[in-house]
Amino acid sequence: MSRRRALVAVVATALLASGCVQMPDSGPIHDVASGGSGSAEEAPAIDAAPPPAQAPPADIVTGFMGAMAGWPIQVGVARQYLSKEAAAAWNPTQATMTYVGKLPPDINGNSATIELSGVERLDEFGAWEGEAPESQQELHFSLTLENGEFRITNPPNALIVPADWFAQRFTQMSLYFFDQTGSILVPEPVFVPRGDQLASTLVSRLLQPSDDLRGVSRSFLPAGDPPLSVPVTDEGVAEIDLGEVGTVPKPDDPTLSRMLAQLGWTLRQVPGIRALRLSFGGQVVRPPGNDAVYTVTEGGRYDPTYAKASQQLYALQNGRLVYGEPDELTPAVGPLGAEGDHGLRSIAVSLDGSDVVGVTSDGTGLVTAPVHASDTDPRPLLSGAADLLPPAWDFADRLWLVDNAPSGARVSYLEGRRPVSIRVPGVSGHRVRSFLVSRDGTRFVAVVADQGRGDQIRVGRVRHDGQGRVAAVARTRPIPVKDVQRSRIVDVAWTSPTSILVARAGAGQSSEVSTVPVDGAPSESLSTPVGGRVLGLAASPDGTSTPFAVTPEGLVDLDTGTVTPFFGGPLRSATYVG
Repeated sequence: MSRRRALVAVVATALLASGCVQMPDSGPIHDVASGGSGSAEEAPAIDAAPPPAQAPPADIVTGFMGAMAGWPIQVGVARQYLSKEAAAAWNPTQATMTYVGKLPPDINGNSATIELSGVERLDEFGAWEGEAPESQQELHFSLTLENGEFRITNPPNALIVPADWFAQRFTQMSLYFFDQTGSILVPEPVFVPRGDQLASTLVSRLLQPSDDLRGVSRSFLPAGDPPLSVPVTDEGVAEIDLGEVGTVPKPDDPTLSRMLAQLGWTLRQVPGIRALRLSFGGQVVRPPGNDAVYTVTEGGRYDPTYAKASQQLYALQNGRLVYGEPDELTPAVGPLGAEGDHGLRSIAVSLDGSDVVGVTSDGTGLVTAPVHASDTDPRPLLSGAADLLPPAWDFADRLWLVDNAPSGARVSYLEGRRPVSIRVPGVSGHRVRSFLVSRDGTRFVAVVADQGRGDQIRVGRVRHDGQGRVAAVARTRPIPVKDVQRSRIVDVAWTSPTSILVARAGAGQSSEVSTVPVDGAPSESLSTPVGGRVLGLAASPDGTSTPFAVTPEGLVDLDTGTVTPFFGGPLRSATYVG
């Protein structure tokens, strides 16, 4: 049997043996953290074994791979398999690679090759990068004799571990930074090891932001070598001393407020932490107008879902704007809520719920009006487009547009009433079914129709200058969705600041709705079937608003499966703000 066929057999065995790798694919929608269901207590300790005396090359390479899977992580033992020079230079913190299966090493003299399958990568900060390139599906080792013992001379600068090992011992959480203007928090999902050092790890990552985030987000915390540890008292107070981090001048109140918000929103994810105490060189800093202790539930004004966001549901019914609770939708007081058909096919509502923008029935123009004020008329906002999708608002009151022109999608945003075109790699020039912009304005998501290969979700980061103006959208990358190649994506909607709902057509009149992490990382979130044809999704990233699938018969609650029938006529373009 060839090595490729043997690898397939190994992978099949690994998948059967590992419950952590196989994800459930039915049930109600739940937005949960990625990274495996095992707690720190469920992950047994693994003692890494040092190299045995006079071990042949195959055992040295195999032992090195096994030592990297010691738990708690024991790279010191793994270094013993390396030559003296290689041990000094090896930096396993540069990346993490996970694999589903591997074959025994293929030895050729003083060289060894290990063939892996299902290889995926994380960067040095724990951010998910997705499937590794083909060149990294094989590991090539060179060995030398050192003091009569074989040792590896060229270890990859990465921690390389089995996927099921990783899923049991790491969890995905978010580091919180700010937008360029310091107005709203921006979450950055990363994988971190479970255990007692979780708070220390999160604070350390906050103090060393990735260069990839330049122009996307900023930090108000000092950059530099992180503190050695963040102890947590029995009362659940995390003690953070930044006195040894770089040069830390005493922050003014606005800066201190943002520093505490970053720390608080990040540490609130750690079970048992209720507050933090911040010090500089042993001197406790009192938060503005607060005690020395800062509770992690503070900082709500910087909420990444926008603190002033409306939680009402909005829709078009019989051609007019309605809003409220799903079973009690009432016409808006503003001009688009007046009786009669206003000639709109879709709407988008500003985050504070004050203004609505509607796409005309032919898709060529936009009109805008207040939601609640009745003393004004709708006014034209844009004309001459080809086929506009429902727009999207961000926290800066910026309106994003995608126009499916004959030559392909054109992406723009409005400055006042002037559209500013912006190229989105992998999206501009293609056919786009739907799109999203995160409320913090840093993520652009689009469903791209790819002829012959199925629909594709692509995500890119939006970069801004120091004044918060849009500078560019970085290269987008595809986000995998199970079985998406065999179905059409109907709609997408935010369900948290870092995850989206995806509705796709199933067999016959059925549909499927899934939660997908916006970074494409493996997820334990479940999918749910929806009887009947899904026309769209109405969901919010705030974590409290009910997510709905819109069908011809009514609104399907994706948490409970209950259906709210339409009263007074079917809804079109049902949506939350944004």
